Amino acid sequence: MSKIYVFSGLGVDERVFNNIDFGTLDVEFIDWIQPLERENLENYALRISKKITAENPILIGLSFGGMLTVEISKIIKVEKLILIASAKNKFELPFVYRLFGRQNLVKLIPKKIFKQQNSLTNWIFGIETDSEKQLLKEILQDTELDFFSWAINEIANWKNESIPENCFHIHGNKDRIIPIKNVKTDFVIENGGHFMTVNKAKEIQDIILSLI
Repeated sequence: MSKIYVFSGLGVDERVFNNIDFGTLDVEFIDWIQPLERENLENYALRISKKITAENPILIGLSFGGMLTVEISKIIKVEKLILIASAKNKFELPFVYRLFGRQNLVKLIPKKIFKQQNSLTNWIFGIETDSEKQLLKEILQDTELDFFSWAINEIANWKNESIPENCFHIHGNKDRIIPIKNVKTDFVIENGGHFMTVNKAKEIQDIILSLI
């Protein structure tokens, strides 16, 4: 059985996978590393790929973590990719993101906005319960602002146009951060939003186990 490496979403950690039971699978959660000054996503992927020591692994990537696994798959041989609430290439991202990147507008966004958890962020992420609100609040509080700002810029300026081989995409039809209308997905989670690893965990768990 191949080893599984899991990459969480932008600025978050393995807490968003707490409701998913991987059973006896050999799973390792990869912590984010600090980006270098003016580092692009491709070079970042090269550096963080050094944490992957098993041969021909399975990579699971959530949101920005999925985009990162796409870049890593260009560097090392992987058995398969499983993307959750993510994008396989830049065309699956909303056009407005790419417009912001093209016009270099991302840097005009105040960093402090990334720390705010409120009714708007709850709606954007598809938060449903008080416990989910609290988890999102804790995640945002723990987020390193410079990292968040760097990652937002890399998302807006992502250059990948290809679709990786052996890639399986799980996406929610209520995702407001990466709307499903531009995404070619293999598995649709009904009423799933961007926080669906938390509130639609059993459905995602069943899909992951069936793929592995």
